[in-house]
Amino acid sequence: MKLISLLKKVVQVYVYLALGLSVFQGIAQEYPTKPISIVVGFGPGGNADIVARLLSQKLSTELSQPVVVENKGGAGGMLASDSVAKASPDGYRLSLVSGAFPSQAAVMNKLPFDPMNDFSWISTFISYPMVIVVNSESSFKNLNDLIKYAKENPKKLNYPSPGNGSLFHLATEYFSSTAGIDMTHIPFKGGSPQLNELLAGRLDVMFDTFAVVQPHLISGKLRALAVTSEKRMPQLPNVPAVAETFTGFEASSFLGIAGPKGLSPEIISKLNSSIHAVVVKSDMRIKFSELGGQVWVGSSKDMSEYVLQSIQKWKRVVSEKAIKFD
Repeated sequence: MKLISLLKKVVQVYVYLALGLSVFQGIAQEYPTKPISIVVGFGPGGNADIVARLLSQKLSTELSQPVVVENKGGAGGMLASDSVAKASPDGYRLSLVSGAFPSQAAVMNKLPFDPMNDFSWISTFISYPMVIVVNSESSFKNLNDLIKYAKENPKKLNYPSPGNGSLFHLATEYFSSTAGIDMTHIPFKGGSPQLNELLAGRLDVMFDTFAVVQPHLISGKLRALAVTSEKRMPQLPNVPAVAETFTGFEASSFLGIAGPKGLSPEIISKLNSSIHAVVVKSDMRIKFSELGGQVWVGSSKDMSEYVLQSIQKWKRVVSEKAIKFD
């Protein structure tokens, strides 16, 4: 009798587990059943906002539910990230993660969230390599010219960035460390003033995205010395990658999607596959290229590893250069 009673209990446990699993799978299969928000930590009209809206339009069709962009600017995107980190893990409030995320995590001593453990990583979808440019009247015709001069004249070359601790600041210092040179950092507030100063010949070299410098490369006012992607950019096939001189060098911005900690694997998988499905289409590839980016997708694990590696890389630069956030 005891054996029969025990067998009945075992069967009951299996039934409960099976029912629970089927309910859970049913919920995941039904997702989404209402609109999804992608929270963007920058104002409307910027590159990140434009790309987020392109993605949301395509995802709305792919997921058969509205996907809307919510702009929540402030603190360099941290307010947006924090709002998602503290959201319910149901897949209806997601974060647009940019290259600024790991650089901030590396520079700031205190954040309102854990940059790795408070998020469920879903997928990257676009990469933004930087272009190293000089004024067209500069004597530097290639990257080696610049490096040679900088080694012979420490601190004499200056470069701008949108501010201390910004991604462009860290990327330039990373390049300087790799090349064994020392340049003077000139922080600005925003990107337009620094571009104007470079065009006027009052700055020596600048790291910025292709979308920013492209018109001036076409007009002949700027000269591209190198790109910071692992390989040459399709938009600039004749411009070498820094990695051709320094193997393994890479310093790009990116955009990806994350959710709060605790998203179910099924929801992560559905969002990941949906993002991949829409960004690989030819019209999205063309649009991304026009905006200076390249389609860059991978698994949830790929994104998690890249963000972690980026944080670690920028922390090394911050420590070596004693960089402090404004």
